[in-house]
Amino acid sequence: MSLPIEIKPVDRDFYESRLRDFLPERIVDIHAHVWIGEPMIVDRAQSWPGRVAKDNPIEDHLETYRLMLPGKEVLPLIFSSPGSGGDHDTLNDYVTRSSRQHDVPALILSSPEWSAHELEEKILAGGFLGAKPYLSFAPSYLPAEEIRIFDFLPPHQLEVLDRRGLIVMLHIPRPGRLRDPVNLAQMLEIEQRYPNIRLIIAHVGRAYCTEDVGDAFETLAPAQKMFFDFSASTNEEVFRMLIRAVGPRRILFGSDMPILRMRMRRICESGRYVNLVPKGMYGDVSDDPHMRDVEGEEAERLTFFLYEEIDAFHRAAEAEGLAPADIEDVFYNNAKTMLEEARKGAEA
Repeated sequence: MSLPIEIKPVDRDFYESRLRDFLPERIVDIHAHVWIGEPMIVDRAQSWPGRVAKDNPIEDHLETYRLMLPGKEVLPLIFSSPGSGGDHDTLNDYVTRSSRQHDVPALILSSPEWSAHELEEKILAGGFLGAKPYLSFAPSYLPAEEIRIFDFLPPHQLEVLDRRGLIVMLHIPRPGRLRDPVNLAQMLEIEQRYPNIRLIIAHVGRAYCTEDVGDAFETLAPAQKMFFDFSASTNEEVFRMLIRAVGPRRILFGSDMPILRMRMRRICESGRYVNLVPKGMYGDVSDDPHMRDVEGEEAERLTFFLYEEIDAFHRAAEAEGLAPADIEDVFYNNAKTMLEEARKGAEA
């Protein structure tokens, strides 16, 4: 198998000196995409992830762990990425086959157009442990900045997921990200009205810069059950705020593979994240406000997005005094327990 991943000395030195001893031997990656045959959707979403991988077969995905996290046993929770030409059934069928062939858990990529019965039947038939709704599937007449959570995760579907105690991996919408008051109100409503759902707020609510947080954690203080994964984020201060707000028992490691294979370093400028990448590696990025080329020695020092994410959490964990047992909870135990509990609901 040949993947477009070159493990350079800078990568191996980074992993060995900063990550290997920090990470537990067993890891659950709660946020991983696998798909074949279709490019990633760009409508209502950032286009830069599509520059990293046009597809991600399950075999490539598992090989990525072997190459990038040597010595670690990694179990992914897999789901598809919406394709510009792929329908839900085709995308989900591939995830089901991958899940069964490689004995890994999976979520269904859900459509808000499905009835409660359709969603439940598809989850049971495919062996899924829950749903990954996606804001791009909200009604087309809604402007992207006006989409609400319930526009792509409707109450009749939440009722099914709640009754069975299944997982919801939620990528929240709206330009305000985590600090948006509509998002916060609906996140709390889901926890309060559907208490059996195992709700995961992906990407720390898309709070990639500290300006994205606002007073979110104060507003969410009544919540006692929702989890947060820190996939595709490298912001140490946001991670510290998250640790202080919810503690290590409600935090989950996720990668957002395959885009975490990107060679990059992220900075924030005036509240907007910018990915610094080697010039030319991902094509012409001059028209993307979230991408910037660098050259020379700065480019040579760049390592993988995955390493930058884990290292940022490592620094935050040390600053907040987390113990090794806490780290094992974040990277393994919390997710393992959640998956076991969701499986009982899916099989009931």
